[in-house]
Amino acid sequence: MNIERIRSANLIVVKVGTSTLTYPSGYINLRRIEGLVKCLSDLQNSGKHIVLVSSGAISCGVGKIGLRHGGLSTEEKQAAAAVGQCELIDMYNRLFADYGHKVAQLLLTRDVTDDAVRRHHAESTLRVLIELGCIPVINENDTISSEEIRYGGNDTLGAVVALLCKADLIINLTDIDGFYTDNPKTNPDAMLIPYVSRITEELEAKAGGAGTARGTGGMAAKLKAAKMCTEKGIPMIIANGGNPDILYDIMDGTFRGTLFDTEE
Repeated sequence: MNIERIRSANLIVVKVGTSTLTYPSGYINLRRIEGLVKCLSDLQNSGKHIVLVSSGAISCGVGKIGLRHGGLSTEEKQAAAAVGQCELIDMYNRLFADYGHKVAQLLLTRDVTDDAVRRHHAESTLRVLIELGCIPVINENDTISSEEIRYGGNDTLGAVVALLCKADLIINLTDIDGFYTDNPKTNPDAMLIPYVSRITEELEAKAGGAGTARGTGGMAAKLKAAKMCTEKGIPMIIANGGNPDILYDIMDGTFRGTLFDTEE
């Protein structure tokens, strides 16, 4: 495991999922978002360049317009995302501004990054924003997204963004400590796998479906994202985002989680 490669990473994509950003009720966990922004701002202050891939638009919108979580139609989710994305980016803008940082919003769908011309524009925009010291905050454009143009969750989107900006590292913050030999929520004997140098069929068989009712991902999606990144030479870490301070542990090389990297 090349911990020095993690410590020296300069351009870092941090993906944070709905299950990390919300309470079991489905509503936004304000304290956790505040802690996340503080840590990311501190890393940016240290000379790192941060790109944030953040879920949470639908949850913000549901709370804002008074819908109930659960049983929402596709149209209601899209309407909630339209309202919630405004709330989400405003929240990030205010919180990052308290630490002297500028944010920029990018909303993507798969048809953008699958098209060579539009992908080039997305890459160029990201590059310039990073050079200007902005922190891009990226989400899927859920309001107009459909099965044909969806990424299938922000695990995949995070990997796509890491490839777009040629990141040195992607950190996937979720509600579990990392990749286990089995589902630790149902099997108390499941063991954390701290390092994966090759994603095998056996590992893929261990991955299940969506991790929580609030999230669209799960270990299968995270494993797919790790494969996308490591095939292009970008290491990926899965770690528990319950305490955002784990970002410091990651940069110190003392974290609990799973590092996916290629053998050198």
